[in-house]
Amino acid sequence: MRRLFGSVRARATLGATLVVAVALVAAGAAVLLSLRTNLHGEAGTQAERSARAVATELAVGKAYDELPLDAEDRPVQVVDEDGRLVAASEDLERIGGTGTGAVRPHTGADVGEDEEGDGELEPGEIGERPAYSDGFATIDGETEDYRFAALPVETPDRGTLTVYAGAPLSAEHGAVGSATTAMLIGFPLLLAVVAGVTWLVTGRALRPVEGIRREMAAITASEDLARRVPVPDTHDEVARLATTTNETLAALEASVERQRRFVADASHELRSPIASLRTQLEVGAAHPELLDLDGAVEDTVRLQRLAADLLLLARLDAGERPADGRVDLAALVREAVEGRPGVSVRAQEGVAVAGSRGQLERVLANLLDNAQRHARSAVEVSVRREGTAAVVGVADDGDGVPVEDRERVFERFVRLDAARSRDDGGAGLGLAIARDVAVRHGGALTVRDAPAGGALFELRLPGV
Repeated sequence: MRRLFGSVRARATLGATLVVAVALVAAGAAVLLSLRTNLHGEAGTQAERSARAVATELAVGKAYDELPLDAEDRPVQVVDEDGRLVAASEDLERIGGTGTGAVRPHTGADVGEDEEGDGELEPGEIGERPAYSDGFATIDGETEDYRFAALPVETPDRGTLTVYAGAPLSAEHGAVGSATTAMLIGFPLLLAVVAGVTWLVTGRALRPVEGIRREMAAITASEDLARRVPVPDTHDEVARLATTTNETLAALEASVERQRRFVADASHELRSPIASLRTQLEVGAAHPELLDLDGAVEDTVRLQRLAADLLLLARLDAGERPADGRVDLAALVREAVEGRPGVSVRAQEGVAVAGSRGQLERVLANLLDNAQRHARSAVEVSVRREGTAAVVGVADDGDGVPVEDRERVFERFVRLDAARSRDDGGAGLGLAIARDVAVRHGGALTVRDAPAGGALFELRLPGV
């Protein structure tokens, strides 16, 4: 059971069915209440009509035995101001819900002024609005529920009389019963239709999702990130989900491939200085007089720098956020160029950015190392503000970077000069680290032609 209702399809079907069920019950209750109220009101109107007809006869002085009390299914009582029954329907056997439960009139003479010879009486006054009540009556052995109307009438010779007339509620009970029966039969059928249609529609809508799930399970099992999930031709949320999933898979594949290439390149780069260092140490162990101590130190420094670069790249790939501090770029540039021959500075004061001072120092050092490596004679560093951005430019007068290679130079372990030795050119991580740090700081690092004909690397960061 838990597994069944653990599916979106089952929950959607159950939810839709419950919502429709609640709506049907509310609508059915409203219909039954309205029907009962209308029929109850109709019965009250009929009862009032019967009571008013009898009251009219009493108002004009009709004797009790001449009143129209024998209407079929219309129980009538006439009660005087002392609560005594003075007239009633002939076939009335039992009654409840009126002013008195008596069914036989009180014995006594029906005296009127015209019987005493005093002349014609003035008509009585009939009440404007009756009072209503529900009760029952037994007529000819059949008991039914009735809606009673109590209408007062003032007569000049018999005081205030009250006429109780009833109208049967059998029509109301029948109509309400029929409507209830129809609802009890129709509602379950309608709910079954709603549940079936919802089940089919949600199943059809979720079929592509199941296909995506199966393909993702297969990708997980095979570890083949080159595979893609099927994209349904529906142009809806499921299709967008499949497209986004494929984009995520592509990004994951590229990331894994980049990591594999990174590990392979790092292993390759580490192999040379380690092998060189081992060879020198082995020679030194066998022939101490032949130990190249300067070469061993140089290889050790290279290893240390490469390890530091790899560690920084690993932290950047892990999403390390830069420290939130204020960095004065002009001061940072002057510190970075100190002790570097042939490097000039043009810095606008007051240009500051938010970020990690240590990482930005690393960016400047890498850019300056790259510029000095390729410059013929001079390197120029500039700091300026453009709108809300802070811009640092590092230009050299070397051969520049070909247009087709201006993105490749920022890839890891890339050296454009294949003939250059590793000792001169480094591991090919400096520019990659510089761009990654720039991106982590919300900026960008690009390269274009310098005014002197070499390469101009521009670092753009959000200013503060």
